[in-house]
Amino acid sequence: MEIGLYTFAETRLDPRTGRALNAGERLRHLLEEIELADRVGLDVFGVGEHHRADYAVSTPAVVLAAAAARTSRIRLTSAVTVLSSDDPVRVFQEFATLDLLSGGRAEITAGRGSFVESFPLFGLALDDYDALFAEKLALLLRLRDEERVTWRGQFRAPLHDQPVFPRPERRLPVWIAVGGTPQSVVRAGTLGLPLALAIIGGSPERFAPLVQLYRESARRAGHDPAALPVSINSHGFLADTSEAAADAAWPPYVEVMGRIGRERGWPPPTRARFDAERGARGALFVGSAQEVIDKLLWEHELFGHRRTLLQLTVGPTPHDRVLRAIELLGTAVAPVVRAEVARREAAAA
Repeated sequence: MEIGLYTFAETRLDPRTGRALNAGERLRHLLEEIELADRVGLDVFGVGEHHRADYAVSTPAVVLAAAAARTSRIRLTSAVTVLSSDDPVRVFQEFATLDLLSGGRAEITAGRGSFVESFPLFGLALDDYDALFAEKLALLLRLRDEERVTWRGQFRAPLHDQPVFPRPERRLPVWIAVGGTPQSVVRAGTLGLPLALAIIGGSPERFAPLVQLYRESARRAGHDPAALPVSINSHGFLADTSEAAADAAWPPYVEVMGRIGRERGWPPPTRARFDAERGARGALFVGSAQEVIDKLLWEHELFGHRRTLLQLTVGPTPHDRVLRAIELLGTAVAPVVRAEVARREAAAA
């Protein structure tokens, strides 16, 4: 069982102008967070791509390359790369370079994007939302698997026996990120690609049929479902007590989820709902180390997944509290969960 973190590098906004404040400070703090995650033995750190004032990272590969120079073992992934609005050749080159810099620790998590600001930014039509992703994913996989590529599509200039360099240390892992769309789950399974499933609200149990659909789609396409890892990506926060974790996580959570909810027409978050989601069968990993251990093990029974990534900073959170949460996850939670999952798997063998 792999346990790690992901972030969107959220920034504080000036309420008068909506502009980001202290983006440079947030990025410096982010590198400290990744460095600590590596030091306390976490397995993976993911950095998301956004093109908004409230997030500091538009180019995950740049941030991850800086992190590579300050870490030694933790795997470094996008979370996600908005492949629909990017050039697969550049994405491959960037992450191949990251792989070389990090000694073979780079991964790509590709998605269509839950925010759409990158589409007009790069001159793309939202009407082509899914077609763009399907075509660019196909090209990215060709680039990963073939040193010289001949290819033609609808949205990009063709390639004619074109060599693409540099080549990574090994075959780059490419994960598909989904938020609950069955068609996306089927696509990942059919292609035999690892699945990163976001569960940020509601009962995790309602996502179990999607994981089953993914594995069945993989089997029907001739892939071994047991060889395809699933990652569950969720919001969370840890502190020395359950109450301290909730009190630290609630203010940034309500600000961010309320603001995004207003953009999308969601109902405003309430503290009662937040506390319910923190419960034993809710989606939020907010609590003490033991509460997080219990929920991780329960979800592993539910999904049989291989990786969990937590987003500790849903909104701007005091840096010292984030560092303490990372320390608890790495030292108090991860070793217990890994040992228990290994015990269960050995007993089942």
